[in-house]
Amino acid sequence: MSAAVLNQDLLEAAVGRLAADGLTDLRERALVRFGETGFPSVREENWRYTNLAAAVELSNAYLSDAPGAISATNVDISQLNDDIDAHWIVISSGVADPDALAALQDDGIVITPLSESNDSDQVCIDDPLSSFNAALLHDGLRVRVAENARIEKPIGFLLQDDAAATAGLSQTRIVVDLGRNASASFIELHRSGGDSAHFANSVVQMELDAGASANFVRIQERSTKHMQIGRLQARLQENTTFNFTTIDVGGKLIRNDVAVTIEGAHAVANVCGVYLADGNQHIDNHILLDHRVGPAVSMQDYRGIVGGRARCIFNGKALVREGADGTDAEQSNRNLLLSDTAEIDTKPELEIFADDVKCAHGTTVGQLDKKELFYLRSRGLSHEQARILLTRAFAGHILKKLPIENAKKYIDQLIERKLDQLTGDTDQ
Repeated sequence: MSAAVLNQDLLEAAVGRLAADGLTDLRERALVRFGETGFPSVREENWRYTNLAAAVELSNAYLSDAPGAISATNVDISQLNDDIDAHWIVISSGVADPDALAALQDDGIVITPLSESNDSDQVCIDDPLSSFNAALLHDGLRVRVAENARIEKPIGFLLQDDAAATAGLSQTRIVVDLGRNASASFIELHRSGGDSAHFANSVVQMELDAGASANFVRIQERSTKHMQIGRLQARLQENTTFNFTTIDVGGKLIRNDVAVTIEGAHAVANVCGVYLADGNQHIDNHILLDHRVGPAVSMQDYRGIVGGRARCIFNGKALVREGADGTDAEQSNRNLLLSDTAEIDTKPELEIFADDVKCAHGTTVGQLDKKELFYLRSRGLSHEQARILLTRAFAGHILKKLPIENAKKYIDQLIERKLDQLTGDTDQ
């Protein structure tokens, strides 16, 4: 598919139709920034495997008649509450349910709309998709966890977009600040409302003050007709711990960008993921762990199971800057191909400008181990039973590291259903 260009005149008109509020200045700055860059193209190294032409075309169609206001869509979460015990906030078409926000306020946490937070200058617009997100943002969420607060129950964000209500495009922004020595867990669940063509662009910003700790799980189970670009960026100060896990099973075209900046000594960042794709799915994971000081520890561990004619990408990078002595950075990406037509492009990177470091990376792409298959068959299992068992064990490696216990059962069942598709018909 050839490159497509966003119509800047339509974008400016759409931004102008948005109601004046606390985000107006941000939108104008983001509009200028995006006008300087436009959408990234496959000519750029970080985007060489992912062509956004279809997303651009859908965006142009949206901009030709973009709504000036969007109301939150009613989403039934009764079953979700049974599946995952969390404080759920529904964000539909980029707009949060106000009743859920009111119910969550307590001494340890304050959640407000971004348009009312009076600090929109802290909303990042330093990459093309973030600036596009901010330019068209109807609103967003500011989450503040107080100093020394311990939020025991996970905070859940259900991002469910109805293409009919959004005209095929939605922008979501969540900004989270954890105070000194605070701790909290977050779940970000992406679903689709219907199968009409849709492009979702979401950005999550995390700020962890000294001694803070955060667990974050992102679950993506969108319709295979939907496209999604999701960016998470986190800044870690001294003695912080950040555990992040992403689960991808749905979507037509998915791009996940994770950028973690370590700005304080003795910080720990664990970034893990599992992606399962079949049919013509396209899932691209780009991770950057930026070590600016040391000593500090980072770990990237991703596993993929790819069948059908699906294509998946892993680009994980650890950057160790000058002076970040004592850094310990590890990367691992292992992939299982279940068909001859599936494709994986994997590129682990280490860029090191310090001497006293411990860094390592490894990657594998292959099929099920014939010796392991033979062993299981010698114990009475059929070839198909052995194949399914080994495939499940391969994905289970990441699930063992899941940092939020409340979500384990739900994710396990989600992966089981996807594996049933993958192991039942690998040539679809």
